[in-house]
Amino acid sequence: MAIHVEGLVAIVFFYVIILFVGIWAAWKNKNSGVAEGKDQSESIMVGGRDIGLFVGAFTMTATWVGGGYINGTAEHVYLPGYGLAWAQAPFGYALSLVVGGLFFAKPMRSRGYVTMLDPFQQLYGKRMGGLIFIPALMGEIFWSAAILSALGATLSVIVDININMSVTISALIAIFYTLVGGLYSVAYTDVVQLFCIFVGLWISVPFALANPAVSDIGVTAVKNVFQTPWLGSIHPSDGWMWADNFLLLVLGGIPWQVYFQRVLSASSATYAQVLSFLAAFGCLVMAAPSVLIGAIGASTDWNQTSYGSIPPTERDESDMILPIVLQYLCPPFVSFFGLGAVSAAVMSSADSSILSASSMFARNIYQLALRQSASDREIVWVMRITIFVFGAMATALALLTGTVYGLWYLSSDLVYVIIFPQLISVLFIKGTNTYGSVAAYVFGLLLRVGGGEPYLKLPPFIYYPGWYEEEKVHHLTKDVEHNIVQKFPFKTVAMLASLLSNMVFSGLARYLFESGVLSHKYDFLDAVVSKHSREIMDKTTLVGNENIILSQITAPVRRKTVVAVAGTFMNTEVLSEEGEMSPDFNECE
Repeated sequence: MAIHVEGLVAIVFFYVIILFVGIWAAWKNKNSGVAEGKDQSESIMVGGRDIGLFVGAFTMTATWVGGGYINGTAEHVYLPGYGLAWAQAPFGYALSLVVGGLFFAKPMRSRGYVTMLDPFQQLYGKRMGGLIFIPALMGEIFWSAAILSALGATLSVIVDININMSVTISALIAIFYTLVGGLYSVAYTDVVQLFCIFVGLWISVPFALANPAVSDIGVTAVKNVFQTPWLGSIHPSDGWMWADNFLLLVLGGIPWQVYFQRVLSASSATYAQVLSFLAAFGCLVMAAPSVLIGAIGASTDWNQTSYGSIPPTERDESDMILPIVLQYLCPPFVSFFGLGAVSAAVMSSADSSILSASSMFARNIYQLALRQSASDREIVWVMRITIFVFGAMATALALLTGTVYGLWYLSSDLVYVIIFPQLISVLFIKGTNTYGSVAAYVFGLLLRVGGGEPYLKLPPFIYYPGWYEEEKVHHLTKDVEHNIVQKFPFKTVAMLASLLSNMVFSGLARYLFESGVLSHKYDFLDAVVSKHSREIMDKTTLVGNENIILSQITAPVRRKTVVAVAGTFMNTEVLSEEGEMSPDFNECE
């Protein structure tokens, strides 16, 4: 196997830049937040809540703009029968950031949470928080694995090096600087990541357009030249399925720790909203070169290139259209520069999800559920260990399974149908409790998994209206697959059913216990009768109520316990700024 020296040099060059920036960011901000009396673990998770506007806007944009985003957008524009009409990610994720900024960023940041799971554990308890952690963790790990899998395939196009080695090295670099610098390293490498993508792709686009094998993309947008027009169309019978997938991106793109990690790192709630809006604009801007590259791929006579007469669609390589265009339609020096920049950017985008997963585990599972007396130093070491463990898990999935994208699709659907309705409930709907949360979790899970997942060859056991059987033939192996296609918007229906069941079962449980139909001893989750218990609502949560002060509580409260619990879910600085902190808070003995 021949190794392209120029491509290898480009990869090493950009990897060194990413690694250097990650280490420099860690060194530059090693004492940030700690000097002001904040825990080091919190500084690693949310960066001391002092991320600047420039870096904040870039890292918020990079929440979704990574390897999967640019490769997936180009792929859908290129795919015959789909086209730009089905490339939903740019507009979907941009709208997701706008909706997140308008409705979710302010309440999350103003309450001083550290992770996305904090409000769930505060209202529903540590056990329910652990259940919600499962789909959140799956989403982050499988997303990282999908990114690393795409990276390995891209590198094989550039330099013909072993995929396993390239993925392992890339993962180790990302894990290393994330271990060293936490959110600061992730945020600063995000700036380099987006710059690499923007420059690398825009340098390549003019050369690809000028290639003699490429027809006028304005003509191929509306006329059938080498394949169907790349603008694409939406058949009326596919309208509900298109809307279901679009809502999955818009609403399902909100309840991710990678997003809220940026929101919670902002210096204020208003600042978090501004960053969300800037990132929405950034998502659209960063998608433009990918759209053009997909259009170029659809406008190319591949018989005139060294790629061969068989187009990527007939080789089952449509998902590789972006590196293929850069490799075969651009001069070598442009190709290597563009692909090197994109590969380094893809590698960099895996770090966010690994850090997010480790943050949720260290805080919400280890600290709040398993060892509430754990020291800050202990939490920091748990984070470091889990960064390595989760990074290794993502790498192993990328190397050992061929269904990593199917796993990510299913887990992202579970984030949409399970976590999103629960997030709405804890932030905006009064009166929900743990019983309703459990029911919502079960309903959402059954209705989504019941619809099946073709990428995992998971057959459905719920056949929604409008389903049909599709026959898919693999062009190279000639293998035939029979998949069930669900045109009914069952993902959104599952999400709405989950939201409704939370409200209904919460109200039912409250009625049964408060009316005496069920004895109080059966309230085993302490969700109704004992709603002020230590697990659901400790006494310091009453500090936020201006009508109640701690001196009115009969049970003695010791200083150490109050400070520890207040720091668990509350940012005391935020509360004091809003005038809600009781003057008795610091006088309790």
